[in-house]
Amino acid sequence: MNKLFTTIFAVTVSCVTVASLAQEIKGDAKAGETKNAMCIGCHGIQGYQASFPEVYKVPKISGQGAKYITAALNEYKKGERKHPTMRAIADSLTDQDIADLAAHYSADGVVAAAEPAKAEPAKIKEPSAEVQALLNKANCASCHGANFSKPIDPAYPKLGGQHADYLFVALKAYKTDNNPKVGRSNAIMAGMARQYTNPELKMLANYLSSVDGDLKTVPQKKFR
Repeated sequence: MNKLFTTIFAVTVSCVTVASLAQEIKGDAKAGETKNAMCIGCHGIQGYQASFPEVYKVPKISGQGAKYITAALNEYKKGERKHPTMRAIADSLTDQDIADLAAHYSADGVVAAAEPAKAEPAKIKEPSAEVQALLNKANCASCHGANFSKPIDPAYPKLGGQHADYLFVALKAYKTDNNPKVGRSNAIMAGMARQYTNPELKMLANYLSSVDGDLKTVPQKKFR
């Protein structure tokens, strides 16, 4: 019994140690700036539109939360987000690469969006009664925060100001089953998205894109 207990204890300590090391990975924004060659061809061009597997503007990722970027890339890597191109890119990244890219893009938007100290705070755009009812239905602000730009968990995305067509495609993906190229596996978001028809999701996406937020597409000075 003692030998068994010792073995179980050793395995447990080993697992905790591995988990702790994983949590201790620190992103380096400067290093991330040198690793984004595969990112800038889509995310570094304003208005760039993807054509596969669906047509939509690629998301703004500068100014997005680092923990969300990390979570999203790991979901592509594990196949929980079904996008062939993004999965291939994520598969090529180490945990350190992902941390560095997340640090770079989270800081990139903040620098680009810097405003004078005395600038007026961004005004909150009030939704129509119809859109407000849709927002209330899933209580979207309870997770994505004030003005949909201050999520309660840093692993949740900022939504305010994101491209409407991308948001619509992303929300639809949570409702998609048995498609090898489109779909997202997240039980909470799937439950939320399935409450809405596609026209209602489009209304939500259009409103969220109109809200002032931190998200930016920062043009690259040059391609490497």
